[in-house]
Amino acid sequence: MKTTILVIEDEPAIQELIAVNLRLAGFEVQLADTAEQAQHLIQQALPDLILLDWMLPGTPGIQYAKELRADPRTRQTPIIMLTAKGAEEDRVIGLETGADDYITKPFSPKELRARINAVLRRVAPQLADEPVTIGTLSLDPSTHRVQADGQNLRLGPTEFRLLHFFMVHPERVFSRTQLLDNIWGDHIFIEERTVDVHIRRLRKALSPTDHDRHIETVRGAGYRFATQP
Repeated sequence: MKTTILVIEDEPAIQELIAVNLRLAGFEVQLADTAEQAQHLIQQALPDLILLDWMLPGTPGIQYAKELRADPRTRQTPIIMLTAKGAEEDRVIGLETGADDYITKPFSPKELRARINAVLRRVAPQLADEPVTIGTLSLDPSTHRVQADGQNLRLGPTEFRLLHFFMVHPERVFSRTQLLDNIWGDHIFIEERTVDVHIRRLRKALSPTDHDRHIETVRGAGYRFATQP
């Protein structure tokens, strides 16, 4: 599943430049000219990251960032502000509204991609393409490979995303609802018990090397990835 980035930018040339480069980098891109258009898209499906222009017609980007941070549904969604305002006080204001990073126009596509990847690694590591290793279990998102004790394991796409999410959040307990929102997306409406089915499939895929013991059931709470089961 591709990482989805919502670009909220009212200048067509800049919007198109960003969209083309992000798509070439492998991202899914959604476009909006105003905060109102963006909100409509967000209501349909929550993006993984938002690129938000400071100066927008209607609701200014700086105000919309505050609204996004005040909404429980979008409170944790990474936001990178795009602006021509380069003064230190403007950068401080942008960050204090809840933005995770701040890029001053003009910027290069290379810098933008680097900033996006840095924010994803920090805020949402399950969306980054960095390999992750715990003990003798390794997962590489870019090649979609899982190895355990030097042996390649075959996982379905959902089980792969589930394992990746667990491995970048080791020892944390996640409820079925949290796993549904993070793996399937909060716009997908399926039974919570679906999580149990995929947990069983994940354990089965990890069982040849006994790494299924890392996936622990926490009674009354959910599941966690134990680094030392």
